[in-house]
Amino acid sequence: MSVKYKGLKEIVGSLVLVEGVEKVSYEELVKIKMGDGEERMGRVLEASKGKALVQMFTETRGMELEKAEAVFLGETMKLDVSMEMLGRIFDGSANPLDGHPLPIAEKSVDINGDPMNPFSREFPDDFVQTGISAIDGLNTLVRGQKLPIFSGAGLPHSKIATQIARQAKMKGDFSVVFGAMGITFEESRFFVNELEKTGALDRSILFLNTADDPVIERVTLPRMALTAAEYLAFDKGYDVLVILTDMTNYCEALREISAARKEVPGRRGYPGYLYTDLASIYERAGMIAGKPGSITQIPILTMPEDDKTHPIPDLTGYITEGQIMVSRNLHQSGIYPPIDVLPSLSRLRDKGIGESKTRDDHDGLANQLFASYAKGQEVKELATILGESALSETDKAYLKFSDLFEEKFLSQEPGENRDIGETLDIGWEILKVLPREELKRIKEDKIKKYLDEKED
Repeated sequence: MSVKYKGLKEIVGSLVLVEGVEKVSYEELVKIKMGDGEERMGRVLEASKGKALVQMFTETRGMELEKAEAVFLGETMKLDVSMEMLGRIFDGSANPLDGHPLPIAEKSVDINGDPMNPFSREFPDDFVQTGISAIDGLNTLVRGQKLPIFSGAGLPHSKIATQIARQAKMKGDFSVVFGAMGITFEESRFFVNELEKTGALDRSILFLNTADDPVIERVTLPRMALTAAEYLAFDKGYDVLVILTDMTNYCEALREISAARKEVPGRRGYPGYLYTDLASIYERAGMIAGKPGSITQIPILTMPEDDKTHPIPDLTGYITEGQIMVSRNLHQSGIYPPIDVLPSLSRLRDKGIGESKTRDDHDGLANQLFASYAKGQEVKELATILGESALSETDKAYLKFSDLFEEKFLSQEPGENRDIGETLDIGWEILKVLPREELKRIKEDKIKKYLDEKED
């Protein structure tokens, strides 16, 4: 039931203070009616002792305190969901951006979602093919996992994100929900154009918030995206890949709102509840026992000053199941995608690979490639200090392997979609430059099957 209150007490930036209110709830929607009949929407950020602090979805310019009227609607923000959302583009308030009318709603759902009972969760154990060797081969994405990409300003994470959205394959009906926060207009057009020209937009739902859109939309957008994903996954049985970029812009919006509320800041000015807030987003990935669908999450964030100890990547790493690191050095060397596999990690990799999921040699081969590349990087540093003439023949082999690994395994043409079999075959091919006795992490029967027999 809606309740009206005449007059506003104070307006500060995008915040409006209403006094003399009763029975107002946190995150309740508010409609501000202007004297000239115009209406603007907001939501309650704080309610206590007869006061309500309202965050407006639009600007507060032109609002007159005495003439305005606050109508508390008695409900939280909801998203109207239906299968007609596929192939559509929306803003952070779920208004269409593609020129078409709103889809006919099947039902209306609270964007904060229902808590997922930990007992009803199923453990992720199915391989998701992205077509990118650095991920599929060494840091495998698993259906139902949350695996973030840690990047930096100016790095091609947007290109990697759209490539994954186009190429990703799961075992069932598959769709993509793409949420972008605080991006430039150029980036938003890039996402739309890339998905349109490959036909991937038909199985996708896009939520876009550009840098000049209201800050509050950056806070609601990921919850809108995940609500749509939960509908597709748990009501319609789809395997849904949710890509959220850029989570740094989301956290900056939280900090801005927190500062406006005069809250006591935490690390680097971010609110003390940043961990809890991020967890409320990331933990909406997963699978539910007895339901065929799944939600796999790839949040993308740009690390300020490439600092992985910054609160945003630091807290994200605690909540999620690994990270994919985008390297500035590899990018400057002309390698795409510039994924540094050494600091990257997928904690669920072993659950998504094996004979029935990828191939029987995947585990041992991945371990050998990782160890050999790490050794090659050590030798490269040694050669810088001592010179190549001081290296042993084995060290020189590792040096050659390291170059081949970056040139043939990591590096792909933009848009190149590699099957997992092709990725593993490339791995075996570059291992040929190492002495046989150095292949200590692969079982002998696999070496005979995939190295010796192919040479014969």
